[in-house]
Amino acid sequence: MKLDFREYATSEMIERSNQFYRDLLRRRTVRDFESRAIPDEVIENALKAAASAPSGANRQPWRFVVISDSKLKQQIREAAEEEEREFYAGRAPDEWLEALRPLGTDEHKPFLIEAPVLIAIFLERYGIDEQGKRIKNYYMPESVGIATGFLICALHNAGLATLTHTPSPMGFLNQVLERPKRERPYLLLVVGYPKENTTVPDIEKFPLDKVVSYKR
Repeated sequence: MKLDFREYATSEMIERSNQFYRDLLRRRTVRDFESRAIPDEVIENALKAAASAPSGANRQPWRFVVISDSKLKQQIREAAEEEEREFYAGRAPDEWLEALRPLGTDEHKPFLIEAPVLIAIFLERYGIDEQGKRIKNYYMPESVGIATGFLICALHNAGLATLTHTPSPMGFLNQVLERPKRERPYLLLVVGYPKENTTVPDIEKFPLDKVVSYKR
């Protein structure tokens, strides 16, 4: 199979990279969602983009569950808030709580039922072949992390807002969504349109020279 690669002139390359960076700079985590529906094709296309990500030995150890059913979303909210109450009441060290304070997060998660779509992302620890034999997966966290990044970018590009939600522990997702034990909950992605006049914390990203070094 021949590589489908597209090269651009230097000026266009610079312009495209600048436009992409500036568009992603607009992306912000949102906690206030409208309930209006998202076209199924948009979610499907974003998942196709996510599933195109590279993975260790091409084992593709990601599994996505798209949830729009209101009863399931309510079950997930109840289970997540139970874990979060324990987290904020005692499991989280003071240093962690202090770091979260500027973001205004707490144990209340109404967005889990307000947003039209939740996407539960699972990491498949190992596969099963047609004979029922285990198949080893490789670099699972790295692979699923890359696919998740693709998914967030694809949804943002389509004009949707997202929230990465990671209640700890997340084992309840296996039970609620009837997933096998070989799949570990990785992240719960909340997807939708932000409510009108939604605000976000006034935060800044580190300057590039703090996170990048060059060896030329």
